[in-house]
Amino acid sequence: MVSTRPVYRPPAPPRSHRHPKRVYWRRRAIALLSVVTLVVFSYLGITLVMALTNPSFGVSSMARIAEWGREHGIGSFVTWAETEYYKMNPPAKGGKPQLRAFGSGPTALHIPKGNHLPPPATIPSPAGKPLPGEGVWHVAGRTTANGTPTIYEAFVRPNAVNTSYVVGVAWMDPTLLRAQLYSGSQIPGGGPYRYSAPITPANSTNLVAAFNAGFRMSDAHGGYFTQGKMIIPLRVGAASVVVFKDGTMTVGAWGQNGLTMSNQIESVRQNLDLIVQNGKPVPGLDAANALKWGATLGGTFNVWRSGLGVTKDGAILYVGGPSLSIADLANVLVRAGAVRAMELDINTDWVQYTTYTGKIGAPVNGANGTNLLSGVNGSANQMIGNPGRFFANWWVRDFYTMSLRPSQMKSATASKSSAATSSTSAG
Repeated sequence: MVSTRPVYRPPAPPRSHRHPKRVYWRRRAIALLSVVTLVVFSYLGITLVMALTNPSFGVSSMARIAEWGREHGIGSFVTWAETEYYKMNPPAKGGKPQLRAFGSGPTALHIPKGNHLPPPATIPSPAGKPLPGEGVWHVAGRTTANGTPTIYEAFVRPNAVNTSYVVGVAWMDPTLLRAQLYSGSQIPGGGPYRYSAPITPANSTNLVAAFNAGFRMSDAHGGYFTQGKMIIPLRVGAASVVVFKDGTMTVGAWGQNGLTMSNQIESVRQNLDLIVQNGKPVPGLDAANALKWGATLGGTFNVWRSGLGVTKDGAILYVGGPSLSIADLANVLVRAGAVRAMELDINTDWVQYTTYTGKIGAPVNGANGTNLLSGVNGSANQMIGNPGRFFANWWVRDFYTMSLRPSQMKSATASKSSAATSSTSAG
């Protein structure tokens, strides 16, 4: 007889609720990646907010975002974005500048005799036939104690196409003025430095002008030397602003025209290559050569640019303004008399030249300053940097000052009177 009892089967072992190892590690990786992503985006968000409130990153929000991007490894994207922006927003063509756009300061003064350079000649307009007042020099900034002008300013249109814009030109007499490079905590970095922002009250008593230097050192394709320290190695052939220990300034290619290291050199600041040599624009300025003219927009876009040059008699020229290609910048410098010249910084937030007025020997500050291009020249031609930025602790970029030489802070009459008194006392 066959049994009908069910066959005994032992109970199945309990099912494991543990996932395979690959699932376990995948989940851990996703969790870790989520945390890292949150931390990174939180950091970027916080630093971006800080950048948007940091005046050293520029005046406009666009400039502050660009500076933030360059500091966080997306400089190539920033350059691409700037390029696309300028492609879509080129400067206006045609038209005329507004009334008084070519300056309103004194143009004719009785200039005392003395050891100083003769006043510069009127600048031929790059736009063709000059408009009334175009290229005419005006006295600016502090004069010497004898009343001799130390700086002249003139204004011209940048080219024959963008004729509603105006660029400014400043002419500086190195026999009356002493140059000084102020090094920034970020550009070039590597401090501390004896001369760094802010300009102190003591150093402002003879201050006449201050102006921007060059690119970020990572974009400058050059070196930096100051106060006996080689901050970044100098490149032979690079365009260089050289300041000697006697306060004289010049511009040239490093290793040429006698510009080699000596114990007479106070500072060397390099930026790209020369754009003017032997009184002529160098060949190739119309080509988009990132190595020579900078990866940031190259040289073909008409944007805010600045440049520095030297004349055959040693005068220093500064040019700054809107709607300038690098070829336009070189052309204006040559027309103003430059025999050698170089590009300095570019874009609206960084192009700034300011003159200061006030009683000689008394401290000055931003309230005493006037930008080379101001509202008088038209809103499209206005330098937007505050004249007080060079007196601020937060200013982290390098710049130059031009100050009265000690011999120019006392009038000849006062000096003779002092000498006579000393002679009488000695007798």
